[in-house]
Formats: sequence, structure tokens, C-alpha cells
Amino acid sequence: MDIQSPLKIIQFIRGGELVSLANVPPSRTLLEVLREDLGLTGTKEGCGEGDCGACTVVLGQAEGGRMSYRAVNSCIKLAHSLDGQALWTVEDLVAADGSLHPAQEAMVQCHGSQCGFCTPGFVMSLFGMYQNYIAPTLPTACGSLPPEGAAAPADWQSQIRGPGLKGAGALAPKTNPITRELAQQDLSGNLCRCTGYRPILDAAQQMASLPPVKLDEASLLSKLELLAPTSHGLKTDLSYQAPRSLAALLEARAAHPEAQLVAGCTDVGLWVTKMHRQFDQVLDITQVQELRHVEHYPHHIAIGAAVTLSEAFAALVADRPQLQTFAARFAGLPVRNAGTLGGNVANGSPIGDSMPLLIALGASVVLMSVRAGQQVSREMPLEQLYTGYRKNLMAADEVLAWIKVPKPMLGEMLKVYKISKRYDDDISAVCLAVNLHVEDGKVVKTSIGAGGVAATPVRALQTEAALTGQPWALQTVQQAISILRAEFSPISDMRASGAYRSEVLGNLLQRFWLESQGLQQINLESFVLEEAA
Repeated sequence: MDIQSPLKIIQFIRGGELVSLANVPPSRTLLEVLREDLGLTGTKEGCGEGDCGACTVVLGQAEGGRMSYRAVNSCIKLAHSLDGQALWTVEDLVAADGSLHPAQEAMVQCHGSQCGFCTPGFVMSLFGMYQNYIAPTLPTACGSLPPEGAAAPADWQSQIRGPGLKGAGALAPKTNPITRELAQQDLSGNLCRCTGYRPILDAAQQMASLPPVKLDEASLLSKLELLAPTSHGLKTDLSYQAPRSLAALLEARAAHPEAQLVAGCTDVGLWVTKMHRQFDQVLDITQVQELRHVEHYPHHIAIGAAVTLSEAFAALVADRPQLQTFAARFAGLPVRNAGTLGGNVANGSPIGDSMPLLIALGASVVLMSVRAGQQVSREMPLEQLYTGYRKNLMAADEVLAWIKVPKPMLGEMLKVYKISKRYDDDISAVCLAVNLHVEDGKVVKTSIGAGGVAATPVRALQTEAALTGQPWALQTVQQAISILRAEFSPISDMRASGAYRSEVLGNLLQRFWLESQGLQQINLESFVLEEAA
């Protein structure tokens, strides 16, 4: 293979300038490139598995004519997936005159840093929050704003006068868009080993009151548009491909079934960092335009395999608001911003949290391939996809393209419970999703998905049968609890013992019953984080 091939070049925008990197191995992570190749050592390596957030960076992409910003973990993100995007590291936030960005200044003012190792990651998550929540509230055109990346002068509030800007603070948001609860959710992927969260949460809310910094998004969009043609079509160098169309993806999969298929790499990245695996060929689905959307139909939604977990859960929550807390707990925000629902399902981990929920919702998966020049698809209930531990029915030339989720039905009672050692940003010991339809006091339809209790995500068919057709009453639930505890034989591991898992399954079904009777003060969802005084 010609290692000088220009097809191996990664191009992205950093600090408003084009960066080109050649001869980057397909398994090299973004963190390795930043620290070892570019000398950007502000980004730290903590856990190497997307858990602590010390390596957080922010990516920018053009979506619908606007910029979107996502905080992601660079330690498990493959460097080639950065191609065609914009990147910010902690080194990029300070203005040319040395002024700190509000994300940095707020941390200083609120004394948000202790040992300091995790601080760059927190700052980048704050920067992502600033771009997503505060920057949109600033005027889109104003001569008083500082240039891109520069902070306003210290007396900016008193200086701003002009048409439509009435007095001091005219550029500040009328109300702080970052609540305490939002700050806690968006910082859930960053861990402070010194347990200094209160001042960091203070800093998140302090940013809105500081002199504004607004990026020149028009310039960014034009530069990203110039990069786009370099990534179109398939590369003749097959070490790393990111096709832009479904047809190109299926053709590449048919030609190279041995290539490692990746999406957000939130799991495959661990194979690189923890198991030291190397891949000769990588096929990245995240740029396939047809699979980057959620499509809405009268009776279901279709979630493309390249839709991020953040976007996928937003679509699910739109139809079922009761899923909001579970969606926020699925993982830390950087993981949800990078990982995809399709990747989570195709990976098939028995402790993957999306599958029990999707099973309870009656979701199906669409597998696609190209054979004899024709696109072929087949659909099946999600729980039928799995044949064993991390094994499934997909042929070597197939890809999981869509996840179809039925719309809510009248009378649906749905709850999903996640039990983990840590409330935020942790893997489940047990996950249980219960979906009941009750009419005239009788259970007419039941669907229950469970995770962490078998070699695959499973459907609790025996428990469903015990509930269906029975009155929705305490005696029915008590019988179903016994059946659910006996239906599976979970293993004991570092997260929980098998006996604990069996006991918890029954307890969660009892909680579902109690909540259906109006009792709400029995879980952390009822706890509201108060605003700072």
C-alpha cells in the first residue's frame, strides 16, 4: 500500500485555519493525534474509555445551513472521523489578546478547579454549552461584538448603546438559559475526582453574565463547505472509508465484509484503547446522509443508524416525555453526542440500555445489503436479532440501517428503569422497561424488555403472559413478580450478583405497580435540583 497516498489526508478546521494530516493509521485515536502529533497537551487522558471526560473536545458540523456543536470524548474517537469538521480544544478558547473565554473565566471566578487535571475537559463541556445555549441568544449582527474568538472589553455592558440595544447588558441573555438542572445533565460526562461539583455548576450558570464571545459562523460554514468535496465518494485506499450515501455504504460492505464497521466508536474505541486492537480496514457509517435522519410516519418513526444517541432520544422523548430522565442517564453527554442508536443496537451488549426500552416499545430493525446489483432489505423484531453474547443474525455483507419504533398507543403505560452503581454516566447492572396497555382495568397487551440478566437483551415472555388478560391488580402483579424473578438466570460480576439482579427485577415491577397507583416519591425522578441562591 502506498503510504504517501493523498487519500489518507484528514482535513479539518481548527482556530479558523485548515489543518491537514497525512498517513494517520485507521485505528489512531483523536486524542493520540492531538497530544502526540500536534502537541496539544491541554487535552488530558484520564480513563481512556470515555468515562471521565478529561479528554473532552468540541466538534462543529454544518447541519441545515447552521453550525451544530457537540462535546465528545477524544480518547475513544477515531481520528479519521474528524475529517470535514471543525475542532476546538482548550488551547483554542483564549483570545489573541489573552482574554479568557466565558467558559474559562467563569471557572476562575467560581473557583471551579481543584487539582486541575479534569479542568480542561470541564471547560470544553462548558464551551459546548455556551455555544448551544448562550451564543444563540446573542444578536446575529452587531458591530459592537468583538471579532471571532475574542472577548468583549471588561466594560462591555456600559459601552453598548445603539439602535435596538437599550442600555447596559443589552447583549446578555434576558434570562439565563442554563439552569442548575441543565448544567448537571450536560456535565454528567465529566468527573471531578476532587468532588468539586458545586463551584463548577456555579461556573456553568455564571457564563451568561460575562462579556460575550461570538464565533463567526458564516466564515466557518464557508470553510467547511470547501472541505466537503474532498470527502465525497469512496476512497480507493480502503484503510478508512466514510461513504456519504447508502448505496456507497452497501457497496463497500459487500466488497469488504471483513472491514470493522464503526459509528460513534463509543464501544469500538475501547477495543483500541483497552484491548489494543488494530484494524486494517474501517468502514464508518456516520456520514451516510440517508441514515443521519429521523423519519416520521403516521404509525412509527424510523431512526437512521447514523443518528446520534442524543438525537435519537430527543425523537423518542418527543413522543414519550416520560423517557426524559432515562435519556439523560443513558450515558454522559459526550458519549451520547458521539454514539449512535444503530451502533448500540448492532453491538448487542447485554447491558446496552437502549435495547430493553426498544424491545418494550415493539421496535424492529431493518437490515440492508446489495446483492446482484440490487438493494435488499429485511425487517425483524429487535429481540430476534440476537443469537448469543454479542452475536446476531446479520450476514457479513449486511448493515443495520434503520430502527423502527411504533408511535404511542392510547392507554399505553410505559416506564424504564436503570439500576447502576453511579447515578450518572454509568453502565447498568439491571435495566427493565415495562409497557402495558390497560383497558377497563384489564391488561390487554404487555411488552417487557430486560438488560443485564442474560447473554443478550431479552424479552420477558413468561412475565408478559402472566400479565396479559389479567386484571391490573396487586394480586396479578405479585404473581408476575415471582415469575419475572425466576424467568432469567443472571450471572454475578463486578456490577452485581446474580441474586441481586433477580431480586431487583421483581422490585422494579413492584415499583411500576406503585407508580401506576399514583405513588411518585419513590425514585430520584421526583427530586428537583434547586437553583443556586
